[in-house]
Amino acid sequence: MKKKIIASVLLIALPLALLAQAPKKVAHKAKRLAPSQVQIKSKAVQMASGIRAAEAALSPAELAIAALIYQGSMPCELGASVTVTADAKAPGYFDLQIKNLKYRMLPVVTSTGAIRLEDQQAGAVWLQLSNKSMLMNQKLGQRLADVCMNPEQVIVAERLIKSPAPGLLDAPIVVAQKPNLPVVVPGAVPSLPEAPIVATQDPKLPAVTPAAVPSLLEVPIAVATDSMPPVAVPDPVPQPARCVAPNYC
Repeated sequence: MKKKIIASVLLIALPLALLAQAPKKVAHKAKRLAPSQVQIKSKAVQMASGIRAAEAALSPAELAIAALIYQGSMPCELGASVTVTADAKAPGYFDLQIKNLKYRMLPVVTSTGAIRLEDQQAGAVWLQLSNKSMLMNQKLGQRLADVCMNPEQVIVAERLIKSPAPGLLDAPIVVAQKPNLPVVVPGAVPSLPEAPIVATQDPKLPAVTPAAVPSLLEVPIAVATDSMPPVAVPDPVPQPARCVAPNYC
């Protein structure tokens, strides 16, 4: 009797154990993006395409500099190496990598005509010379790599070692001389230019003859008369007649 009970219990327990060990299948529902998320993604794609279009717009002078950039992996001093790769989708742009650092470089026109690439956001500058190239970080004030040479730069560097360019101290010094001034002999009077000297004459004034000027004695003198009233003269008193001849008196 006990054996039958144990057998029935085992028959019931085995299916339950099998069901417990079976993997649970979870129905995964596809997540739907909200309209706002879709707009954000589309704007991000548009901004990325706009940035690529802006990167592609370089001036002819910048494209001319980009054509002179050496590409490929270049060994540098202290065991470092720099890899410069041109971007085929954006002409004139380069991807520069050193160790785990990556920079987006573009050519920059300089007043000296130096070949220069810059990553303005990161502050990285790639300067290419005839005998070597160097990588600097302006923001950190560090030189990340130096004496990076392409095979063509190696040839130029070896040539400079064999026949170095003259330095400033080796160049001939030209002393400016003063111009020779004419020697002045004592007592010698420098002659004036032999040009005819025209003496200016005063304009002739009209001659004044002595007769034309009246003298003081010939000038009539006007005597001023007094304005006195006339004096009344009394009539003469009649005198008796004198007898000339006594016989007639």
